[in-house]
Amino acid sequence: MIYSLIAFSLFAVQAAPEVPAAPEAEPAAQAKAEPTADPNIDVVEQKPEKITDRSHPDYVRCKSKPVIGSRAQRKRTCMTNREWAEVARQGNDRSRDFVGDNQPGFQRIPGQN
Repeated sequence: MIYSLIAFSLFAVQAAPEVPAAPEAEPAAQAKAEPTADPNIDVVEQKPEKITDRSHPDYVRCKSKPVIGSRAQRKRTCMTNREWAEVARQGNDRSRDFVGDNQPGFQRIPGQN
């Protein structure tokens, strides 16, 4: 079995047609493809400062919640403090609307608050 595989691979290599080599590009075309750097310009990468104040609106805070149906798996969600505040505000608005809509004798007119 092994000998037949080796013989087949040698036959396949010998029987494969040769692919002609791609013609070399002209030197002028190669020069256009390569960007040139100006030696008079200093390129300095500036990393943003890491925010260490936990009350800063752009501080990234991560929270993990358990996944329903799993005992050990948890889902991690990371957002800035500003985004967490917006999510909390939206949840409070939805809850307030739900409770207000279900009050007895209260008929809410769409478009009026």
